[in-house]
Amino acid sequence: MVAAVGGAALLSRRLTAGAPIPAWGNFPAIPTARSQGNIPTLKMPTAQGWGRGQTPVAAPGLKVNAFATGLQHPRWIHVLPNGDVLIAESINMARASMRNIFDYAMVSTMKRAAAVGISANRITLLRDTDGDGVAETQQTFLDGLNQPFGMELLGDTFYVGNTDGVVAFPYTAGASRITAPGRTLVEFKSGGHWTRSLLASPEGQKLYVGVGSSSNIGENGMHLEAGRAAIYELDVASGESRIFASGLRNAVGMAWEPGTGTLWTVVNERDGLGDETPPDYLTSVRDGGFYGWPYCYWGQTVDDRVPRDADLVATAITPDYALGGHTASLGLCWLPAGTLPGFPDGMAIGQHGSWNRSTLSGYKLVFVPFNNGRPSGPPRDILSGFLAPDERVSYGRPVGVAIGPDGSVLMADDVGDVIWRVTGDRPV
Repeated sequence: MVAAVGGAALLSRRLTAGAPIPAWGNFPAIPTARSQGNIPTLKMPTAQGWGRGQTPVAAPGLKVNAFATGLQHPRWIHVLPNGDVLIAESINMARASMRNIFDYAMVSTMKRAAAVGISANRITLLRDTDGDGVAETQQTFLDGLNQPFGMELLGDTFYVGNTDGVVAFPYTAGASRITAPGRTLVEFKSGGHWTRSLLASPEGQKLYVGVGSSSNIGENGMHLEAGRAAIYELDVASGESRIFASGLRNAVGMAWEPGTGTLWTVVNERDGLGDETPPDYLTSVRDGGFYGWPYCYWGQTVDDRVPRDADLVATAITPDYALGGHTASLGLCWLPAGTLPGFPDGMAIGQHGSWNRSTLSGYKLVFVPFNNGRPSGPPRDILSGFLAPDERVSYGRPVGVAIGPDGSVLMADDVGDVIWRVTGDRPV
């Protein structure tokens, strides 16, 4: 049944259109929407993992090694002040009920691709005690969580973005494990887009929280989307929260551009309008800004599948930089110039990869250069080779990105169950 649904949809796409030019950059060429009806394209490689000695392909001038292996669906990375590296291990869980044939096909396809399963619900601590670029220590730091994702440490409090809310735990400097109970600061609805990324403000008084929509385009009713598709601002002292920006279908990674102090995020856009329509994007985030979902995309391009709201559409902000259609851009990390040799200031972006287009996209760790606080040129690969050339299997899928304690770039791979470490290919 999965093959029939996915194959028919894929054949239809190939018969009706050639492969579009990837929609990338500040001024992307976005193809006219072509509705895929109730059965959009389903195409996803089988999760295979890495063979012995096999690694991603590093860009010229760079090298890559496994910082840690044997994890269970590692998604997000946080580096503590003492150099310990924390990894959130969690996964999307299969729906309890299937509403239609497409739900069945999608869940079955995602199981084959290791994109749904039983969540470890823990945070693991990695420690490189001898400085050789490989973690010798790997132990549970915090468990009993609910699909943990984002992590932040502010003073003596460690914050976790569970799928159902932000939880605060007491932390002692240098601790290898947290066993004390946490307290919930703010609750969120579960279901749909489940990740809850966290980013502390530069002065450490606020937390920003990414909360994705529960659906593709509000097809189950907008009353179920109340408080979703947004970035929240949480005051850690008072526990009060507010929506900082809205209309962001699934804002995941967040980072500060240090020159201007501007918040940036990467957003996964809607499905069912074609391979490149609309593109996922990297954008600055304005306080009170509305970014279109579900009524419009890439500025004020109306989505005819959604009941119209002309007043909201008129306020929609055009994103800053397109990242290609359905690339599932999740990880985001600011890299100062020279973090990797030959790379200027810019953002590293973990592209998890598509499951819903005729020619697969993403499956890379990419870099977008910045100049004067803005994206300033075409993207560059940092790591590639996560997808087999025939697109039938994936060896890995990029997710979270962080600067490691030794100044390297760390990236979580939730199919390979690896944390990859990227450095220059020559000693400094």
